[in-house]
Amino acid sequence: MRCARLEALVLLGVLFIRLPAPAGGQDAPPLPWEVQRYDGWFNNLRHHERGAAGSRLQRLVQANYADGVYQALEEPYLPNPRLLSDATTRGPAGLASLRNRTVLGVYFGYHVLSDVVSVETPGCPAEYLNIYIPPGDPVFDPDHRGDVVLPYQRSRWDPETGRSPSNPRDLTNGVTGWLDGSAIYGSSHSWSDALRSFSGGQLASGPDPAFPRSAQNPLLMWTPPDPATGQRGAQGLFAFGAERGNQEPFLQALGLLWFRYHNLWAQRLALEHPSWGDEELFQNARKRVIATYQNIALYEWLPSFLQKTPPPYAGYRPFLDPSISPEFVVASQQFFSTMVPPGVYMRNASCHFQEVFSQGFGSSPALRVCNSYWLRENPNLNTAQEVNQLLLGMASQISELEDRIVVEDLRDYWPGPDQFTRSDYIANSIQRGRDMGLPSYTQALLALGLEPPKNWSDLSPHVDPQVLEATAALYNQDLSLLELLPGGLLESYGDPGPLFSTIVLSQFVRLRDGDRYWFENTRNGLFSEEEIAEIKNTSLRDVLVAVTNVDPNALQPNVFIWQEGAPCPQPQQLTTAGLPSCVPFTIMNFFAGSGAGYGLVIIFLCSLPLVSLIFAGIVTHFRNQDRKRLQRRGKESSEKEAIKEGVPAMEWPGPGERSYPVIVQLLPDGQLQVLDRRFSLLRTIPLQPPQQVNLILSINYGCHTLLLKIPKEYDLVLLFSSEMERGTFVKQLRDFCLCWGLSLQVAEMGEKELFRTAATKQQRAHVLEIFFRHLFAQVLDINQADAGTLPLDSSQKVREALTCELSRAEFAESLGLKPQDMFVEAMFSLADKDGNGYLSFREFLDILVVFMKGTPEDKSRLMFTMYDLDENGFLSKDEFFTMIRSFLEIADNSLSKTQLAEVVDSMFRESGFQDKEELTWEDFHFMLRDHDSDLRFTQLCVKGGGGGVGEVFKQNRNCRVSFITRTPVERSSPQAVGLSDSEVSESGGSGLMKRFGKKVLTPNPRLYTEAVPEKLQRGFVARKVQQFKRFIENYRRHIVCSALFTALCVGLFAERAYYYAFASPPTDIEETTYPGIILSRGTAASISFMFSYMLLTMCRNILTFLRETFLNRYVPFDAAVDFHRWIAMGAVLLAILHSAGHVVNFYIFSVSPLSLLSCVFPNVFVNDGSKIPPKFYWWFFQTIPGMSGVLLLVVLAIMYVFASHYFRRHSFRGFWITHHLYVVLYILLIIHGSFALIQLPSFHIYFLVPAIIFGADKLVSLSRKKVEICVVKAELLPSGVTHLEFQRPQNFEYKSGQWVRIACLALGTNEYHPFTLTSAPHEETLSLHIRAVGPWTIRLRETYSPSKNKDSAMYPKLFLDGPFGEGHQEWHQFEVSVLVGGGIGVTPFASILKDLVFKSSVNCHMHCKKIYFIWVTRTQRQFEWLADIIREVEENDRRDLVSVHIYITQLPEKFDLRTTMLYICERHFQKVLNRSLFTGLRSITHFGRPPFERFFNSLQEVHPQVRKIGVFSCGPPGMTKNVEAACQRVNKQDRAHFMHHYENF
Repeated sequence: MRCARLEALVLLGVLFIRLPAPAGGQDAPPLPWEVQRYDGWFNNLRHHERGAAGSRLQRLVQANYADGVYQALEEPYLPNPRLLSDATTRGPAGLASLRNRTVLGVYFGYHVLSDVVSVETPGCPAEYLNIYIPPGDPVFDPDHRGDVVLPYQRSRWDPETGRSPSNPRDLTNGVTGWLDGSAIYGSSHSWSDALRSFSGGQLASGPDPAFPRSAQNPLLMWTPPDPATGQRGAQGLFAFGAERGNQEPFLQALGLLWFRYHNLWAQRLALEHPSWGDEELFQNARKRVIATYQNIALYEWLPSFLQKTPPPYAGYRPFLDPSISPEFVVASQQFFSTMVPPGVYMRNASCHFQEVFSQGFGSSPALRVCNSYWLRENPNLNTAQEVNQLLLGMASQISELEDRIVVEDLRDYWPGPDQFTRSDYIANSIQRGRDMGLPSYTQALLALGLEPPKNWSDLSPHVDPQVLEATAALYNQDLSLLELLPGGLLESYGDPGPLFSTIVLSQFVRLRDGDRYWFENTRNGLFSEEEIAEIKNTSLRDVLVAVTNVDPNALQPNVFIWQEGAPCPQPQQLTTAGLPSCVPFTIMNFFAGSGAGYGLVIIFLCSLPLVSLIFAGIVTHFRNQDRKRLQRRGKESSEKEAIKEGVPAMEWPGPGERSYPVIVQLLPDGQLQVLDRRFSLLRTIPLQPPQQVNLILSINYGCHTLLLKIPKEYDLVLLFSSEMERGTFVKQLRDFCLCWGLSLQVAEMGEKELFRTAATKQQRAHVLEIFFRHLFAQVLDINQADAGTLPLDSSQKVREALTCELSRAEFAESLGLKPQDMFVEAMFSLADKDGNGYLSFREFLDILVVFMKGTPEDKSRLMFTMYDLDENGFLSKDEFFTMIRSFLEIADNSLSKTQLAEVVDSMFRESGFQDKEELTWEDFHFMLRDHDSDLRFTQLCVKGGGGGVGEVFKQNRNCRVSFITRTPVERSSPQAVGLSDSEVSESGGSGLMKRFGKKVLTPNPRLYTEAVPEKLQRGFVARKVQQFKRFIENYRRHIVCSALFTALCVGLFAERAYYYAFASPPTDIEETTYPGIILSRGTAASISFMFSYMLLTMCRNILTFLRETFLNRYVPFDAAVDFHRWIAMGAVLLAILHSAGHVVNFYIFSVSPLSLLSCVFPNVFVNDGSKIPPKFYWWFFQTIPGMSGVLLLVVLAIMYVFASHYFRRHSFRGFWITHHLYVVLYILLIIHGSFALIQLPSFHIYFLVPAIIFGADKLVSLSRKKVEICVVKAELLPSGVTHLEFQRPQNFEYKSGQWVRIACLALGTNEYHPFTLTSAPHEETLSLHIRAVGPWTIRLRETYSPSKNKDSAMYPKLFLDGPFGEGHQEWHQFEVSVLVGGGIGVTPFASILKDLVFKSSVNCHMHCKKIYFIWVTRTQRQFEWLADIIREVEENDRRDLVSVHIYITQLPEKFDLRTTMLYICERHFQKVLNRSLFTGLRSITHFGRPPFERFFNSLQEVHPQVRKIGVFSCGPPGMTKNVEAACQRVNKQDRAHFMHHYENF
């Protein structure tokens, strides 16, 4: 019954096991026996995994861990491994084996061990049981540093173990646990295939048939560097079945022996069976080699090793567990280590022991073991004959004595881990025993039924008592703590001690009896009885003879024992004497030579923004050049004409300053003009008799310089390109002087002397500074010290200054005006009493006194005298007309002659002088009777000659012309209720409604006479609390959304950081680079989220739709662009931190051994023992995450620099093109996050939903973009504004204040620019007003110029994308709204104003009851098209909904004479005709900039019941910042709340 069951199991195994398909597509007939798998699986058909590669070791004794689970016992509970190694195994070399065991037997034992067990491979995640070297150790710490630590990484274990005391940690076996030749054929099918040639059934050979091919991928051979020479790589190593088969040349020789033996059998079988294919030959040869190997190992080598014979084979035992035990690993390996000699002989077949060559030493009698580890280039083993000699030498050499002593080659010079070249083999073995959780020596004896010693002296009589005492001292005299390894070594002498013998014999017997494929098992069908008998008669000597072809008499019958009388005795027992010294211990620096390159890479990464900045600067420079070239195109003709009338030259301004190009013109009216390269007037010099002109010419250095000296003027020094050009100018000057009767004196001198002689503009400026200081000091009675310090030669300088006279140009410059202004002409003529064309100190002083100290009567008389041109004591209408016109010069002469005449007539008529043609001074002063207070503060604004004058003589500027507020009387006096309009005006302040309302004649007294309750003064804390409340109220939506988004980002960062810090499965990454991984992974999660959801802020169509939903109450959709910038800045900061984390990571990875990296990145690295990690540049530039990360930084640097305000403003096309790199950005982000070096890809989790939404929004835009739209009207308006009116697409719905993106087909179909619609939603067409400020808008203006388009049918068509919403479209949600437009920023408000009036005219119900529109413009002529719209609004605004205020900033804000007079005229014009003098509108016109804070304060009084007022501004950033600051200051009060929405251009 049992036999039947066994046969069934065999049949089941056959079903599970398939013969591996032969490579190369060869078809082979099935073999008549079951082929043993390479990986050891299914040997036992009940327990398939037994003995398989990767299976766990099976303990003989219960585990002995510190916690009973997996934590190894360490110091101080157990001794230091290095101290224990020294105490127990140190001793002299050269003692021969008591049993005459040969070195061949020792290394054959190592070869057998490599066939059945491999536990050296480090486990993952990496855990360390480091060996701390005692200070002063002669080998490892000769310098007494005291900080040397030899790393020991714990071996690979079964992850299913180590979870509880009942399931302690068990190590796994890296090879098959059977004597199945895995050291020859490999432990996997793929490994075996890599070793085969697939030809003739042979293993693949290299160039020499006696050697296998070189170790290379996919063969994962162990390839550490040579500790003696530092050589590394697979060169010189062979492909074996055992991954550590190249560890020593002695193991290599045995591997080569079995390689050649297999090929020998394959050749024999091919001759015997010529019809067999490769697979049949290979499997039959393999079967025979494995059987021979099993026989030699168990029946020849094992008895010689243990001096015990295994019991006879009784057949296969399927229920026996043959698994390798950890106790066997230690027992066998450590006993072998005591027999390893310091060197190995080589001899030939004639018993000649050869000298071997050692590099740096010469010849020696043997190969030194310590210098042969992982040897790549051994000059003594280059041929098969030399390998044979090594095998013969090992067969004749007697091993070391089987005792506790281990030679220094293993104890001090074993190949070291990581960056250490050497280590202590015994100390490592002790740590491995602790890693395995091996029992103590006493526990093992008891568990195996052996008698434990009672005291230390009972261990062994052959051990020196001093050694026992030292060992006992290390264990604190506690024999129960003695570990299995040192205990087993101490008990052994001549043969393995009882413990080691029992463990080893038990293991091999179980391996034999539990192996279904054992060669003696006749039931497996592998061999016949005859074949079994033949195999049992084959010894290792037979194998050596067959392979090496030596004479059998050159070897003893048992090559594992050398007996007296055997052939070729060794010359002597080897000692270290006469052998090369071991190469000492060194520590490798993995980062050596990489510091400079690593620093350069970091500098390169840090310089990316700088490089991008330089590139952007270059692009901007060329764009500016392009813009300037386009702007100059219209001026070329006038410039050419100007050059024809003048002489080009270079003016030298003085020492230390660069010359600049000028054009000098000699005018027909007797003046010399100097123009700059833009043909702006720099200087005018009057040349009239009896002036004398002195001309000095240079006589050296090319003779191209001249100096022009004119009395009372600073000198003019000109440099010409050649002497000929200078001669041309001198001739013209001579003719000019001759024509005007001027005396011209010509002199010559050297150029250097000419420069020293010249009175330069610098010197003149210094003189004028002193002039103005003393001028003001006398007028205002200021002390000399207050007027400023003077130079050392002050008396001379003062005399020179006080005798100098101002030219007309200098006088105009001191007033901040132009020399040709009529006001300058009149003032200069009045002040120039002697009529010489210059103002002396006294003349200027007289006129200044009137303005600084004079009464209103004095100032009006001065004005009267200035414009009494015929000096008859009367001011005619024509002279009055001239006066008004001179005032309007600062407003760019905006009124026509007819309008000016109307102003003059109205002023005469208002004063009752309509019948007079001339005015006396009394009449003139009567006209100004309402403005005494204004004239009282009137000054003459003198700039002075130096920067210090303005600071010393700064005047009180509290009184402005155009601020709007209530007077103190209005706030406190109830009597003000009965004042008339004129009386209120005369009291010093105009009412708010009069200034900002539409109807100035009938104001509502409640607006400015009602008392406002005084607020209680709050304390500092209360005020701050109130300010905080108002801030929260104003930005609560922004704060909530920003806080939620920030919380999500912080939460993602914290979750990843916590995960990798505390909660992640052990992967070694957190231990390798703890701060780097936390920083990089945390920021990666936040960056993935931020960059993904940043896309939603650019879904313009969706945002425009959502603005109209209830969600707008909770989400500030109008702040989408600001939120986009905010996210972008946060993301780039996190990207920098992410990069910094990886810079740290890459450094740490570059200095971490390969054994650790293979744990951290198991999908990237395989631990092949080579130790050396990839260099830093591999991480940066040769990995997908690294290279994509570098490219991401490049893309981000380009995008962020070009997206900055400056470059976006100066090169919009550069911004537009570079921002389309977002496609590349997201592709790189996907690639960067998908390689999964550390974790599974997660970027798609964040990216997928926003990407779909963004893609849908883009599809909506694309559906509109390619629809061609006809332009029906194009106008070129003043100030470079282009007005386009075009067809409204079908179903195009928009709201006032929204914007679109357009592309002109004539300028390219892919470049879109955003512009606000100026048309109203009710209009049938769409319109835009586009200012030409950049190359694209300039070209657009040229494209639609009348010269290129005769009719509208010829206008280039447009592509339209939009509409898109912004904050301005919410103007109707507030009961009171304030619209502030600056420059071209008024365009959205044009649409809003038209929409408001239209809705009002059709009686549409609106929540908005009042709109205040503030237009800030440099001059009213700048955007005259808007004046037309405002005029239309005024005509249709029957419900008084709109109040318009225009601020003209071109006019000086200072309270000087012209501004005062101009303001008087404006107020008079407004009062009489109810419209502005400048714009012709009923809107109030102000001079200067709007006082936003005072205006907002007054609004709170005018609308006391309104709790929220909307403020919408659009214009330059400076203006919107001022509005924002005013809103914030006003919101600190406990009154109406101002909510600001703004857009910049």
